[in-house]
Amino acid sequence: MKKKSKLTFFIFLALILGIIFGWLCPEYASKMHPLAEAFLKMVKMIIAPLIFSTLVVGIAGHGDIKNLGKIGLKTIVYFEIITTFALIFGLLMANVFKPGVGFNIDISSVSMAAVEKMQHIQVDHSLTHLILNTIPSSLFEAMAEGNLLQIVVFAIFFSLAICTVGQKARPVLDFLQSTCEIMFKFTEYVMYFAPIGVFGAIAATIGQNGIGILSSYAKLIFLTYSSLLIFIIFVLLVAKQIVKIPFRSFVSAIKQPAVLAFTTASSEAALPKAMEVMEKFGVPKNIVSFVMPTGYTFNLDGSTLYLALTSLFCAQIMGIDLSIHQQIAIMLTLMLTSKGIAGVPRVSLIVLTGTLASFNIPVVGVAILLGIDQILDMGRTTLNLIGNCVATTVVAKWENAFDYEKMESYIKTKKEAEA
Repeated sequence: MKKKSKLTFFIFLALILGIIFGWLCPEYASKMHPLAEAFLKMVKMIIAPLIFSTLVVGIAGHGDIKNLGKIGLKTIVYFEIITTFALIFGLLMANVFKPGVGFNIDISSVSMAAVEKMQHIQVDHSLTHLILNTIPSSLFEAMAEGNLLQIVVFAIFFSLAICTVGQKARPVLDFLQSTCEIMFKFTEYVMYFAPIGVFGAIAATIGQNGIGILSSYAKLIFLTYSSLLIFIIFVLLVAKQIVKIPFRSFVSAIKQPAVLAFTTASSEAALPKAMEVMEKFGVPKNIVSFVMPTGYTFNLDGSTLYLALTSLFCAQIMGIDLSIHQQIAIMLTLMLTSKGIAGVPRVSLIVLTGTLASFNIPVVGVAILLGIDQILDMGRTTLNLIGNCVATTVVAKWENAFDYEKMESYIKTKKEAEA
């Protein structure tokens, strides 16, 4: 068994062992979360230098600064189309299967304390705030806070300056090229700790909530994951048709970062590995390093689908029948409120609380969702990641920059490694 397939095997093994440990020893399992936090911190220290170095090298190293505006426009257009489909699909699934109708959890026993705190969290969704939030006051502050969009903006201007300076900037570009190679090797070393982080994350989740919670919320969990899975297949089929890539090969390529996203419920945990995989798969470095981090602000497919689905769920458990016009209004609201606030704890629930309050829908449903938020977050985070991986291939194809020979080479190497 080759090195990469060994790591995938151990991640799956850690997932299974974490579930078993959380089920049999919940008291001890609930204390395992520091293992996951340690792994996530290791990943976070990679992300900023990796994104900065790869984007600068991708743009300035290949002289692609003139095409960046065109790439950016196509990227945003694709993001808006896909997230709109995600919202429509979430509303459709909620209308057809009605997960909130006949919900059997005792609402009187639900604690509203956490939800009341969320209601007091003020988030500015204005276009002005979104634009200003993309401009870093300091690169080091943006890196420390993990603000990916600000890092991207700084890297773009930095690349433009390098191209303008010309040969005198060559030592800086060479340094960043070396940094890029070092960070990918660094990522490889950090991934060795992934099974430990996965074990801690899943054990703590099962230990704190118990296996029994799955049966109480079975209908909602099943519908949410079914919706996410169907949409994943839809997004992948879009990529298959547009980019003409083998369906199974793409699934195999993104398997490891997807498992990391699922088991840790963290997009950050999977981002470095996903960027590495997509570049090896044939997407140019500058497109990967621009589209992936930008997607975590504008292309949260899993989160937007989840918000649409749970908005109707919260209305249904209170016996509120929303008209088609009200649902369209909710969808348009979510198109704005679901963007630009990545990094806020329980971001989806905070957005959901604010949206419900705007339409005078009681927020009791949010308190119910709190009990299984971690479990549902695992699914929506995975779709967020897969959606952004697909986006890199689509944008690369639109730019006629997708390297099919590199893809074929990667598929062949991966098959040999798994043989």
